[in-house]
Amino acid sequence: MNDNYDSILTSVKKLLGLPEEYTAFDPDIIMHINTVFFILNQIGIGPKETFAIYDSSTTWDEFTSANKTQIESIKTYVAGRVRLIFDPPTTPALKEAQEKIVDELEWRLRMEAEFMNDDE
Repeated sequence: MNDNYDSILTSVKKLLGLPEEYTAFDPDIIMHINTVFFILNQIGIGPKETFAIYDSSTTWDEFTSANKTQIESIKTYVAGRVRLIFDPPTTPALKEAQEKIVDELEWRLRMEAEFMNDDE
């Protein structure tokens, strides 16, 4: 079932507080999402080849076949990294708190990737 929240772009926009219909920043957000996919590729998450999106038609299922819990963590990580690039917090304390959350998610995703690779 592909609804609008399966769309990578739409779900990241939602977490940024942007309505799906508002497309003025889509090229910027897409660029940042692709940057985060590059980071994920470097830590072993997602397909072997670096993944990229170009519009709202690409879904999370196309990025990974991970289980639902892993996908939700990946969504949170991607949205958090994109937020830090696209719309960083204005106060140092809030920025530091968001960076810590994203850094911990990245560490956990990296550990998950290493664990999965050890099983192969």
